[in-house]
Amino acid sequence: MSTLALLVVLLLVLVGLLVVGGLAYVVYRRPMLTQPLTVALAGAAVLVAVVTVVVTAGAP
Repeated sequence: MSTLALLVVLLLVLVGLLVVGGLAYVVYRRPMLTQPLTVALAGAAVLVAVVTVVVTAGAP
């Protein structure tokens, strides 16, 4: 995998962590939505799926 692809994956992970943190914060501020941990884990699962697709597509 090239350096550019690794940088893209790193940026994707960083942005994904920001999104997961944002989801957890929003749900924490509005508890009627659902449990914060459930939403954060769902967001993390989506992040893992996207990173897996990117890494698989970058492999020769």
